Amino acid sequence: MAQTGDMAPDFTLPRDGRGEVTLSALKPSKVVLYFYPRDDTPGCTTEALEFTALIAEFEAAGAKVIGISKDTVAKHDKFITKHDLGVILASDADSDVCERYGVWVEKNMYGKTSMGIERASFLIDGEGRVAQVWRKVKAAGHAAEVLDAARAL
Repeated sequence: MAQTGDMAPDFTLPRDGRGEVTLSALKPSKVVLYFYPRDDTPGCTTEALEFTALIAEFEAAGAKVIGISKDTVAKHDKFITKHDLGVILASDADSDVCERYGVWVEKNMYGKTSMGIERASFLIDGEGRVAQVWRKVKAAGHAAEVLDAARAL
């Protein structure tokens, strides 16, 4: 489980129809990783739209924004097109990256337990170290909070 102060676990994942994204290749940029359960669901759409609305400000702060879920690249492409998203979406189909960041968790809904992605975000500094972690995120308003932290870093 990645925690504040740890070196961020590196990864290479397929991304939204444009090849792959490798975390370590983004240095010395700051990176915002936001993990979300599924494309095109209400909370995930809200979060993606809010990050997209602020993408120019994240870039001005020297930060790249990457959303990660288990959805396929094809689903990511449809999600991006449908909502005109401006963030990178990466596919962690086997949940390896989710597990290394500690966001692949047991969830309980209406008395049924299942494994799924906990909505969480990680701000990674230009050296590749986790600078801040948000767990059990509420989608609305979260992107602005992360932007403030990226600016302060």
